[in-house]
Amino acid sequence: MSEQGRFVGAEHPQREAADENGERAALVLVAYDERIRNDVGTELRKRYGADYHISIHDDRKDALETLERLEGQHFPVALVLSALGDNDADGIEFFEGVRPLHPEAKRVAVVRWGDFHTVRPIFNAITLGQLDHWLMAPEYSPDEEFHRAITEFLEDWAATSRGRGFEAVRIIDKVSSARGHMLRDMFGRNHIPYGFYDADSEAGRRKLADMNLDSSRLPVVALLFTPEPTVLQQPDDMEIADAFGIMEPLPADEVFDVVVIGSGPAGLAAGEYAASEGLKTVVVERQAVGGQAGTSSLIRNYPGFPQGVSGNKLAFSMYLQAWSFGTTFHFMREPTGLSIDGDLRVINLNDGTRVHTRSVVVATGVAYRRLNIDALDDLMGRGVFYGAAVSEAPALEGKDVFVVGGGNSAGQAAMHLAKYASKVTVLVRSETLAESMSEYLITLIRESAPRIEVIYNTEIVGGGGVEQLDRLEIRDRSSGEERRLPAAALFVLIGSQPRTEWLSTAVVRDKWGFIVTGPDLRSGAGDDTLRLEVTGAADDAWGLDRAPLLLETSMPGVFAVGDVRRGSVKRVASAVGEGAIAIQQVHRYLEMERQPMGSKP
Repeated sequence: MSEQGRFVGAEHPQREAADENGERAALVLVAYDERIRNDVGTELRKRYGADYHISIHDDRKDALETLERLEGQHFPVALVLSALGDNDADGIEFFEGVRPLHPEAKRVAVVRWGDFHTVRPIFNAITLGQLDHWLMAPEYSPDEEFHRAITEFLEDWAATSRGRGFEAVRIIDKVSSARGHMLRDMFGRNHIPYGFYDADSEAGRRKLADMNLDSSRLPVVALLFTPEPTVLQQPDDMEIADAFGIMEPLPADEVFDVVVIGSGPAGLAAGEYAASEGLKTVVVERQAVGGQAGTSSLIRNYPGFPQGVSGNKLAFSMYLQAWSFGTTFHFMREPTGLSIDGDLRVINLNDGTRVHTRSVVVATGVAYRRLNIDALDDLMGRGVFYGAAVSEAPALEGKDVFVVGGGNSAGQAAMHLAKYASKVTVLVRSETLAESMSEYLITLIRESAPRIEVIYNTEIVGGGGVEQLDRLEIRDRSSGEERRLPAAALFVLIGSQPRTEWLSTAVVRDKWGFIVTGPDLRSGAGDDTLRLEVTGAADDAWGLDRAPLLLETSMPGVFAVGDVRRGSVKRVASAVGEGAIAIQQVHRYLEMERQPMGSKP
């Protein structure tokens, strides 16, 4: 074997000490093809040898033995690269033995430029979850395109590998705490580096003692990036935001051109385009950027990302882009009402603030539907999760978990959880997945058996646990037979409810609460439209002589985009498109408002 499986860079004793604290990780390469092994190995050594252990092998059995040894030593592995080509025909099969040992490691196929006949098997393997990424072997040195890909893979790995870097925030709480779970999810989705310490562990008790605190008022949130650490006990979201110093009050007399409510993909796109086009813009967000898309572990069909992109990464990049154009973000606040004040629209926030604006873009998205089983709702954050909650997946290694739902979100969650859990069971009320889930996900789930099992025609009727979930009770909808199953975690993805209660009678919504926009406002009420109080409405919900703009609501100057809008396409790309289109329509609306009375628009 070349390199004898040794760690390149292990000659640095100061680095070796860091290994015990999990601060380093291994990059493992295996290739029978000598050229790929030498070229890739050279690039890895030169660029990453100072910060990572580099382990190079010419035999897959030897590589697996090394991975087994690292797993036994609790040594992290960031990337596992395997050549694929005529000399490495079993490259994909090799990865099947990697995931059980190191579920967090990114599995990467390496091919020579020009070996295009190997691409289709790689695409199929990615679809089936057998590997995560692929890249071309370097053709020259330094090959920056190669290194860009490697760096992105390492970034993705680091984002899911907590406890191995800088802590801007430290959370101390009980593992079973629902509030602690929500804080971890909030900080993770907002890309705030955090460390979590179990209050019942030796490390957690030591951290509390260092701050002269006890466990009577949990959670404790310590901000470590300030000159003097700020320590908060049992803080609410607004206290945390204020402590971060990002919540400067909006001036009472300030008038915005656009206020965007919500920072999912649609809201972020609206905020970015509005600010980049010179409009004074503020985005109001109740918790974390990304919305429902931000919880998706991998969005594979978003244009421009052939390797796929995590919802969190996409949303955070959009946030930074909007911020760079001058968008103001107002976090940890949510609207409580919308009204008209002359030519302005007024948004009431839950902190008592009244925001005045010339136009509004509503992008509040949707909330997941609940099971409405008290015993399970009481365990929220303690084994019961609504939504994908990808930040919890690494903690479920070797456990039995359940996913409820038959849509794409449920399928994606099942595939992601299967990287860690010993078994994932998907519970579906219907008798098939074909009507609600994309074909590629159905194939992926089918090929993942027995690690993923689907139980059809089934519903959850109960469950429970003392400190956290330990069992579920399910019922066959045909026979009525009930049975109890052990369960470590339950992820519920059974549909969604639009976040529009705060609008009350301000705009027209359909019977499900989705906002009615554009031509639908003039097509008659219909059986599925709530006839709410709209000034000037007679035979239809639109009271002006001009036609409503495509995304305009029944209140002129107020637009709805993304999942919250009736008839929207539930896709990230379409949500981004609607956010951009809404700003073009905002410009048209503002131009019409500036025209003299009696003139034609």
